[in-house]
Amino acid sequence: MTAKKRPAPPPLELREACILAAWEVIAERGIEQLSLREVARKLGVSHQAPYKHYPTRDHLLSEVMRRCLQGFAAFLDARPRHHDPEQDLESLGLQYLTYAREHPLEYRLMFSSPWPESADPQELAGDAVHAYDVLRGVLRRMHGESPGVQEKVELDALCIWSMVHGLAGVLNGQCVDRLGLKPLVLQRAVAHAMTRMRAGLAAEL
Repeated sequence: MTAKKRPAPPPLELREACILAAWEVIAERGIEQLSLREVARKLGVSHQAPYKHYPTRDHLLSEVMRRCLQGFAAFLDARPRHHDPEQDLESLGLQYLTYAREHPLEYRLMFSSPWPESADPQELAGDAVHAYDVLRGVLRRMHGESPGVQEKVELDALCIWSMVHGLAGVLNGQCVDRLGLKPLVLQRAVAHAMTRMRAGLAAEL
């Protein structure tokens, strides 16, 4: 008996296929080379086909960036959870740095690329706020519900994000490899930063 041939998977719907093709263009040639014409060429469809779903190149780019933000928030939500909010904050910081290391292209798109001007900024803003709210939620657990605590949560959130974001940029950049640092220093950098972060917050609690 001859084995039955598996049916080919159904083709992606054009809207979704455009997103994946745009992603490939950005990964291969950079965000500057993204265009609806280039996406159509990669998909082997007419130049007008992508316009059925995306009026402009910026609308397509906006959807790509929105997917990045959604994936980023889901990755943060999937961190190892801890009952102790300080441990949970450290887990969140480590998860953030892991994402930046494992998904450098997505990370650059979210934090180093201008948001498309012609697309609806509210859609991107909503997903960005969701990702940021993960950090806010942990800090609310740390600070409690006393009057006036919201301002402290917001200030600490900005401070922590700035520190972790900066560390991610340093560790992902090329300059750090040329500073003559011992391997042990780089290995301990993340844990050291998390320890300092906890100490700084504890000093004000």
